[in-house]
Amino acid sequence: MSSPTALIAIDWGTTSARAYRLDAAGAIVEARAAPLGIAQVDAGRFGEALARLLGDWQDLAVPRIACGMIGSRQGWVEAPYLACPAALSALAQGLTAVPGDRLLVVPGLRTRDATGMPDVMRGEETQVVGAAADALAPALFVLPGTHSKWVCFEGGRVVDFVTYMTGELWHVLLQHSILGRLAVAPADRDRVATPAFLRGVARGGDHDSLLHDIFGARTQALLGELAGSDVADWLSGLLIGREIAAARQWAQALGLDAAQVHVVGDDALVARYAAAFGACDVAVVHADARAAAFGLWRIAVQADLISS
Repeated sequence: MSSPTALIAIDWGTTSARAYRLDAAGAIVEARAAPLGIAQVDAGRFGEALARLLGDWQDLAVPRIACGMIGSRQGWVEAPYLACPAALSALAQGLTAVPGDRLLVVPGLRTRDATGMPDVMRGEETQVVGAAADALAPALFVLPGTHSKWVCFEGGRVVDFVTYMTGELWHVLLQHSILGRLAVAPADRDRVATPAFLRGVARGGDHDSLLHDIFGARTQALLGELAGSDVADWLSGLLIGREIAAARQWAQALGLDAAQVHVVGDDALVARYAAAFGACDVAVVHADARAAAFGLWRIAVQADLISS
C-alpha cells in the first residue's frame, strides 16, 4: 500500500458503512464505502460484512475502531450510552470490544431535557469530536439527517444535545399519509432552495402551529396555491424551519449564541439546511464531511491505541 497504516476507522450506520485508512499523522490515506449498514446485514453476519468492506485491508495488523449504529442493540455489540457532559477521555474509556474480533466500538451519549425526557445518539458524538478538534469555545453543531442532531460543544466536551425526527417525519408524511396523494416528483430531483422550500421555512419559523400547518401541504395544492411538484419542498421547508426555530430556543436556554452553527455532512440535505439557515439569518460554518474519521482518530489516540 502507498502509505503505512496506523488505524482503520469505520463509520458504520444503519444504511451504509464507510472505512478509512489513516497514517501515523492522522491523515486519511484511503477511504471505502459500501451499502452494508446494520439494516442491510443478514442474520447478524457483521464479521462477513466487515471483511467485504475492508477487502485487502483485512489483514493489516493495526487497531480498528468504529462508531455509529454498529454499537446499538441491533448492531454487532451494544456499547453503553454515556451521560452528558462527556469528554474525549470518557469516550476513549468507554470503548467496547467486539467478541472474537479486533474491533472496538465507541459508546453513544445520553441526556435528558429540562422536563426529564431522555435523548440518545450514536455516531454523531464522534463526528462532533472530529469536527471540533481541540476547540474550547462554546459552539453549536448541527448534523442533518433522518434524525437531525443539534449538539452543544464546549471546553472539549459534548455538553448537551437534542434530536429532531425531521427527515423521518417528512418521509412518513409523504409516503404514508394523505399529503402524498397530491405530491408529484419534480423533474430536477437535486434542486435545493426552491421558492416553495423557502416559503415553507418562513412558515415553520414564524408559526408555532405545526400540526395545523402540515395539512397546508394538501390544502394549498387543492386550491392551486402550490404545484404538485412543490409539495415535498414546501413540507421539507416547513419541518426544517420549525426545527431551526425550536433548536435555537433550546440553544439560547443553554446560553449559546445560535446566530452561527457548524454543519457536518456532505450531501444535498446539508445544502438544503444551509439554505434554510441563510433564510433565518444564521451563519453556517461547513465542517469536514469526514469528521467521523478524524473523531475516531482522536479517540484512538486518547485510548492509547496508537501514538501520534
